[in-house]
Amino acid sequence: MKRFKGAVAVLVFAGVGVASSWTSASASAPPSVRAAAVPADAAPVSEVVAPGVEYRAFTVPTSHGSARVHVLTVDLDRRGVRAGLLFPGAVAAREKVSVMAARQGAVAAVNGDFFNIEESQHPGVQPTGATSGPAVRAGRALKAAVPDGQRFGWTLPQGGSTEDVFGVGTDGLARTGRLTLHGHIRTTAHGTLSLRGLNQYALPVGSIGLFTPSWGTMSRARAVCGTDNNRAAPCTQDAYEVTVRRGIVRSTSSAPGSGQIPADSIVLLGREAGADALRALTPGTAVRVDYHLASAGRAPFTFALGAHPIVERGRPFPGLDTVVAEPRSAVGAARGGHVMRLLSTDGREGTSSGLTVNELADLLATLGCDTGAYVDGGGSATLATRDRTGHLVVRNALDHGAERAVSNGVAVYSR
Repeated sequence: MKRFKGAVAVLVFAGVGVASSWTSASASAPPSVRAAAVPADAAPVSEVVAPGVEYRAFTVPTSHGSARVHVLTVDLDRRGVRAGLLFPGAVAAREKVSVMAARQGAVAAVNGDFFNIEESQHPGVQPTGATSGPAVRAGRALKAAVPDGQRFGWTLPQGGSTEDVFGVGTDGLARTGRLTLHGHIRTTAHGTLSLRGLNQYALPVGSIGLFTPSWGTMSRARAVCGTDNNRAAPCTQDAYEVTVRRGIVRSTSSAPGSGQIPADSIVLLGREAGADALRALTPGTAVRVDYHLASAGRAPFTFALGAHPIVERGRPFPGLDTVVAEPRSAVGAARGGHVMRLLSTDGREGTSSGLTVNELADLLATLGCDTGAYVDGGGSATLATRDRTGHLVVRNALDHGAERAVSNGVAVYSR
């Protein structure tokens, strides 16, 4: 197993805990946004973003050239420091990392999960922008994972699942985990039905999914396209939708709808066998829906997003790709989850080559991460922090020089 040496070794540290020359007022000042591009051969950078939050940049040599790496280290034990979900305001929506971070008052952020970015396989169907994996915000389940065969992004690591996540628990510790949807639709006249989707751009074949007001305004048509194993499979024509308002079925439709779901309503969408089951729910039927995202972890997540583990117990997974170098973003937990690391690399332009997944895992391990996972990369790879003047700066050189709108990310706050 290759270990990064030289510049990285100097920058490995156990935690943050460094003195800051910033005042609390400067750390919380409303930021403006500007871009920063750093050559891959630039000198190492070390900067305190806010008390308990440190940014570093350095260059690592690889077999295919040099890669410029940007790392944020967050001391979750530091009073006033916390992490949360970077969120565009709806599950089926996208926004730039820098814009979301500025609006949410974050001092730093990195992009998150892979998302439904295009629909060339289903002409006429709108891409939703929704992520492939689960998402939890402020302890509340926002969405569940699509079937593995429906995900966007690079190939899953061996044993991986779209249910894999990274986040912070109610115990204040960062960790990886897996979130599985458990849910039921209960009716007095027609018994109990299984709920197998929550605000997802793709539902399992034969299932029923729930869409809440958090979905947003986007069409739900994409949810009945493809199959569990083939994202490109045609959209089914056997779909049925039921709108429930204040626990009572109010309307039905033979096709998926669109538009904002009212705050007092939910939508149930079924395909194939799920559509047949929903046809029994006529207007006036009483319906009660319950659901949660189950985790085997020691504490529920206060926030979580889809991320794919590549480091466990301080060691990279075996069999990771060693060939394809791309701009990458990653998340990791060190010191038993008391420290969180967020990482991104420069884009494809210039002299930075990016990293292979194996190199990314090795770098996370070298940086002291007990666990680590990769998130979306390529044109999505973005790490932003406040600088010494209070401006929000995109730290990595972006792919094609432009910041891409993404579906979520990890936000860091310090007060």
